[in-house]
Amino acid sequence: MCGIVGVVSPGPVNQLIYDALLLLQHRGQDAAGIVTQQGSKVYMHKAKGMVRDIFRTRNMRALPGTVGLGQVRYPTAGNAYSEEEAQPFYVNAPFGITLSHNGNLTNAQALKAELFSTDHRHINTESDTEVLVNVFAHELEKTTRGLTLKPEDVFGAVTNVHKRVRGSYAVVTLIAGHGMLAFRDPYGIRPLCIGRSADGTVMIASESVTLEGTGHKFERNVQPGEAIFIDMQGKVHARQCAENPQLHPCIFEFVYLARPDSELDGISVYQARLNLGETLAKRVISTVPPNEIDVVIPIPESSRPSAMQLAQLLGIPYREGFVKNRYVGRTFIMPGQAVRKKSVRQKLNTIVSEFKGRNVLLVDDSIVRGTTSREIVQMARDAGARKVYLASAAPPVRFPNVYGIDMPTPEELVAHGRSIEEIREIIGCDALIYQDVDGMKRAIGSLNPKIEGFDASCFDGVYVTGDINAEDIARINEARIGQEDPLEENTSRLAIPNPQEA
Repeated sequence: MCGIVGVVSPGPVNQLIYDALLLLQHRGQDAAGIVTQQGSKVYMHKAKGMVRDIFRTRNMRALPGTVGLGQVRYPTAGNAYSEEEAQPFYVNAPFGITLSHNGNLTNAQALKAELFSTDHRHINTESDTEVLVNVFAHELEKTTRGLTLKPEDVFGAVTNVHKRVRGSYAVVTLIAGHGMLAFRDPYGIRPLCIGRSADGTVMIASESVTLEGTGHKFERNVQPGEAIFIDMQGKVHARQCAENPQLHPCIFEFVYLARPDSELDGISVYQARLNLGETLAKRVISTVPPNEIDVVIPIPESSRPSAMQLAQLLGIPYREGFVKNRYVGRTFIMPGQAVRKKSVRQKLNTIVSEFKGRNVLLVDDSIVRGTTSREIVQMARDAGARKVYLASAAPPVRFPNVYGIDMPTPEELVAHGRSIEEIREIIGCDALIYQDVDGMKRAIGSLNPKIEGFDASCFDGVYVTGDINAEDIARINEARIGQEDPLEENTSRLAIPNPQEA
């Protein structure tokens, strides 16, 4: 999961891309980068850290031009501590190509070997984005054959990329002196949309909130397998480049990853979470009689819509029982076990009056490792709760994700190979209620009947690309955030916190 944005504008784009990245910061906090283009010259600045810390006035002044792209990085493979693996990536032939990518290539190692032996291209990092930019560059070189670049050449290259690359990829790329290209994998696993402002600026971004927050009107989503090329005059060219495109977006985007004020593939993220709360309410009734619950309390932030809807349907008071310290670093998207330890008690504090002497139903968006859930349940007991019930708006996370979400290995997942009762005992709650997979798919899918299905692989173990087996998962897990920072103390990683905490 990363956040990407690309802009073609009549005026300077550096500030616009910076503002867009701030709106995408929830999608990655490990590193960020901006590339701009003035004439045929490319300017780049990227580094590890948060957007506000990386780009100073001197950096922004060094990013002139009316075309550009940016990315916030959330690493799922390679060396998370290497600044060399911050995006965007650049290759100087053909034309000069700069590329940013959200997703994860499942055949990156095979492509890397193929690039070396057949295409005679060297890959210098462990990043699958470097693999992707070289595959695209090689295919573009073949379609142009040194001639003047035309949109059909670009689309031909993307068609060949689709044939070679497996996994998830939403991409924005600059072709120096020619324009900006965006394309999405044939299953549309990771999101991408396009919008336009009154002055003719065209923006492509991971989430619609990026467009709206920068004064652009949302036009549409980029379709699975589609490529959009915007030339230097701002003219938009679009073509379907996949043989059999099917829209199967990642359902975890709606459960947790995306901002609630975004719309992805025709579905309001906020409404999706309300719907999850509605279906979860039915599951709660079948497990715990509502008259045994005194109060519903969300675990901030992503679970709030689900918790509010659940409480309303059950006729139970909804209360805020946890206060978040927003100035403690996030844990889930920090790379590597070494920087994830900080106790959840540094991030959350209880309002004792909401717990004391009550039977409380805590609602979370999902439960991954269970370590955070266990500690939060204990916090509720320490605050005086008589009984603590826990409900998850998502089903049990039983399988790793290979499409760009840093899900743990199967052994680290609290639900992997365990019954609900075994999970409940580990977490320490009095009752544990999960959403069911079919209910989740219906709750979200009903908001856009045109969606053919979802990638829900971390819940149901079905990988939509159809090319993933146990050996692939083991290999991808080995590459996942491959190295620890030797300067950090050896500590353990907490489960997923909330992406909207900025």
